[in-house]
Amino acid sequence: MQISARHLTRREAIQRIMAAAAALKLADSTAFGAPFGGDPNLHSKAITWDRILTDSEMKTVTVLCDTIIPADEKSPAASAVGVPDFINEWVSAPYPTQVQDLEQVRAGLVWLDAEAQKRFANNFADLQEPQIKTICDQICSGGATTPELKKACAFFSKFRNLTAGGFYSTPEGWADLGYVGNTPMVEFPGPPPEVLKHLGLA
Repeated sequence: MQISARHLTRREAIQRIMAAAAALKLADSTAFGAPFGGDPNLHSKAITWDRILTDSEMKTVTVLCDTIIPADEKSPAASAVGVPDFINEWVSAPYPTQVQDLEQVRAGLVWLDAEAQKRFANNFADLQEPQIKTICDQICSGGATTPELKKACAFFSKFRNLTAGGFYSTPEGWADLGYVGNTPMVEFPGPPPEVLKHLGLA
């Protein structure tokens, strides 16, 4: 399975990180706090840290992103709009929340490869689609019965949130949701008659 992921510019990445943090409320009050010199300078449109994830890890990240949000008739796959690169930027940030996320994501990627090797004698990123889904189905619902699977489920939940946060902070993600805000309109037609009737206004 070969998937090409679009790389974000530094400007795009900082915008994506801040938008996703706001949308998902993933960043708590300490996420961008004083231990690392105060708030980032959002006017600079630059990220001051290097990406940490290895090429091998990014290959797995890309496959998992596109398993969670694959291409369909409405929108492109997650990797086509730079979500793997967004996740790499996020977990590479030197703030407490992101440092914890890096540890959880890396442990989860190791688990995926170990599970793939155990079941199919191959790394996760090199599996066929049905094999990938078999492993993901095991950890996507949160109904784990062992400590190992509970950790894997928590990883998948975190990764799914990051994937969704990255994807739905893009124009492609907005279009997928049917969001039409920030779009100029020649006229505003107002609520349809059935809505007004339902509200007792017509």
